[in-house]
Amino acid sequence: MRALVTGAGGFVGRHLVDRLRADGWDVVGLTRADVDLADPVAGAAAVRAAAPDVVFSLAAGRAKATPAERAATVAVNTSPWLVDALPDSCRAVVRLGSSTEYAAGPSPLSEDAPLRPRGFFGGTKAAGSLLLQAAAAERGVRAAVLRAFQVYGRGDHRTRLVPVVLDAARTGAVVPLPARLSRRDWVWVDDVVDACVRAGLADDLPPGQVLNIGTGVQTSTEELVATAERVTGRPIATAPGAHPGRDWDSADWVSDPTAARRLLGWAPTVDLAEGLARTWAAEG
Repeated sequence: MRALVTGAGGFVGRHLVDRLRADGWDVVGLTRADVDLADPVAGAAAVRAAAPDVVFSLAAGRAKATPAERAATVAVNTSPWLVDALPDSCRAVVRLGSSTEYAAGPSPLSEDAPLRPRGFFGGTKAAGSLLLQAAAAERGVRAAVLRAFQVYGRGDHRTRLVPVVLDAARTGAVVPLPARLSRRDWVWVDDVVDACVRAGLADDLPPGQVLNIGTGVQTSTEELVATAERVTGRPIATAPGAHPGRDWDSADWVSDPTAARRLLGWAPTVDLAEGLARTWAAEG
């Protein structure tokens, strides 16, 4: 089986490439150094050259400071040229979406929750998911959109919350916390990767299927810090109110992963305490 992974140099992408190769897949990984996916001609050529059986579309842009950056982010996150560049032999496209495509809600979010994206990034991810579903349906290619909740694990970007908290346990640095309550559904990176692989192989998955990938358990920032203290056995100093927070932070942000269990046989295998312990051990 031949796989194309866009965003292969990113956090989830690196783990996915490792998993696929360990499973015996022939993998073509595309990173920013390989091709500019904001350029539709270059992107389409790279897809055609890869001749994949399955595409895992993980590339994501986030820059938005200038009009040029916003345009490039839209191009990468929507990739409207992707499906047209696929060979006839391609069996599926699996897109890693984002829970920020949804509106916040007081109860667990299912796949029929309203699309009311949080911020510019969420808007581009939602647009890309809709474009993929439409283009794949016209082309007759099976597509799946996996809306991952808060992914964490070893090798994550150092500025994200879990690395910041664990670094503080090592160094004694102070962790700035937002003033308002923020909860997230933290899902272990290898569980997300497993969902991607299952979706790529699930020929009986309905075309255009959206699946939420999360644990169904939400944890506040303060609770995460307390869990990290127990796991590491070290105190972690915090500064409540010192972090400005994010526009899309919410007191309620949790998945309903029922559909992924039913359609993929997928379930999270690592809870937050175990995931933090594994990350601490791997990066210590």
